Parts: sequence; structure tokens; C-alpha cells
Amino acid sequence: MTDTRPSADAPIEDQVRWEVHDNGVAWLTLDRPDVANAISPDQRDRVIELLDEAARLLAIRCVVITATGKAFCTGADLRARRDADPRPEGAPDQPVGFVSRMITTGAQALIASILDCPKPVVAAVNGTAAGIGAHIALACDLVVAAEDARFIEVFVRRALVPDGGGAYLLPRLIGLQRAKELLFLGDDVSATDAKALGLVNRVVPADQVATEAGALADRLADGPTRALSLTKMLCNRSLDSDRATAFHEEAWAQEANMGTHDAQEGVRSLVERRKPDYLGW
Repeated sequence: MTDTRPSADAPIEDQVRWEVHDNGVAWLTLDRPDVANAISPDQRDRVIELLDEAARLLAIRCVVITATGKAFCTGADLRARRDADPRPEGAPDQPVGFVSRMITTGAQALIASILDCPKPVVAAVNGTAAGIGAHIALACDLVVAAEDARFIEVFVRRALVPDGGGAYLLPRLIGLQRAKELLFLGDDVSATDAKALGLVNRVVPADQVATEAGALADRLADGPTRALSLTKMLCNRSLDSDRATAFHEEAWAQEANMGTHDAQEGVRSLVERRKPDYLGW
């Protein structure tokens, strides 16, 4: 079935907007409000590509992910289709391995691109974040949410298993029992309740979400980018590591960081009793 909705016909650069500001903050904006920012495969691939660009470019020191309209992202756009790959006559539409590969290269790759981005990533959640949309937000390093935003693990409502790392992220963020409650029941979680659970850092009025997220991003972009990158890596790996591995990786991170300009500048500025001037390398 062909998707004829207006936003689906727009260039992908308009569906996922990308603006890099002079202060080193890149804003990634999902812009299909007519479908509540349900994310299509093309949008997903562009987000992955842009986060890879953010990882490569020294000029980018922080990323903010947000959206237009009243929703942040309401999940995967199941009506968006791509042409099927050629297959031999009589072959099934979904051969064994098809679904797992689709998830691995799709939803999981999207969430991994956020978790693995070496720059801090801030979510500015302007509205409902459901399904993979919730996981996009929760994979970010800091989350700012509008007071009327909601987080919904919608999968169980459609008899689906969570994808995009939901069953990985939630237990690590809020513990096993709370994670099961959200995943098993699929209830709406308000921004206030999400903050109480530990899923959200800041809750602000809707018209202040971009301002608050921007202020956090400005601070992060002005900071020691390499030290932040290594700290992010250590934190993200901590719950998957034993103590010996964690301590080994911490020592390695210290070694790697001390060779950076910013680490040297941090020490010099302390000795000289002045504000440090971090360059991001």
C-alpha cells in the first residue's frame, strides 16, 4: 500500500531536520506531526546516519533529539513500506531469520546509535513518547520532558514483544519489578511519574522544553567532550561488567583522557585559578 500522506512525500531532510549551531550543539528534529511523529524506516536510517556524523565531527559536541507538534514519537510507522528484496519463485514472504534481521538492523541499530554516540545526547520530549519513541528518549543521556508528555510501553497492547532494547533499558533504569510493570501493563506514565521513577531528569511546561534542553546542551557542549564521552561509556557499560572489568576500563579511560588537550587544560586552570577553556579534544 502506498503512503500518500503529505509528510511521507517530503524530502527526508525535511522529515528529520538537522541543525548544527555555532556553539557545537546539533538539533535533530523529527518533523512529521501529521502522523504524531511515528518513525518510518527512512527516518530511522537518517537518524542513525546523523548520529554517526555527530560522532565523527569534532565541531559537534552535544546532540538534542526533539520533535515538532504535540507528540515526540508514537512508535514505528507501520504503514510506511519499502520495496521487498527480490526472492526466488515460491519463497516465503518472511523466511526464517527475516524478523530478527529486521529488528537487528532497524530498531536495535537506532537505539544503539544513541547509546554508542560518543557525544552527550539530550532528549527534549515535547509530547507522547510511545513504543520505540519511548526507547529513543530513554536511550538518551539526559531527558527533559513537557509536563503533559506521556511515556507508553505500548507493545503489550498489540500483543508484541518490546523492541529497540526496551527490556534492556528499563530494568537498568528503574529496576526489574518496575520495568515488568510498565512492560506487562502498557499503562500511560505521566512525565511527573516518569521523573519519580528515574526515567526523566527535568519536567517543565511545554513551552520551556526546548529552552531547558538547550541550556543543558549548552553546558555539555562547553564541557570537556572527550572526558564526557569516556564517562558515558563507563556508565553505560557498568551494569554489564564485573568489578574487575569495570576497574580495568576505568583505568584505561583515565589513561586515554589524560592525553587530551582538555584534561591538561583542566589541570592548568585549577593551578592558575581561572575558568577552563575546553576545546572538545
